[in-house]
Amino acid sequence: MRTFFVVPLLALLAACAAQEPLRPGADKPQTVTSSINLSGFPPDFRRGFSAGCDAARANDPSRRPKGDGPYAVGWNDGFDYCRPKK
Repeated sequence: MRTFFVVPLLALLAACAAQEPLRPGADKPQTVTSSINLSGFPPDFRRGFSAGCDAARANDPSRRPKGDGPYAVGWNDGFDYCRPKK
């Protein structure tokens, strides 16, 4: 009788854990910068953030820019923000 309740409960918990929601705006890379507050960052950072988010949603890390300028830092942050969690 106890197994009758435990098994469905475990299945429900596993289903909830497997479906982690995306962060706000991560599902729409084109508008992600309007979904989160990046107003204090330079335009190059914001452009990089959007491009990194787009690359994450396309699962294409090969577009990663070289260097450590604002665009590259934004790209890395956007990629990390929008990458689906495992």
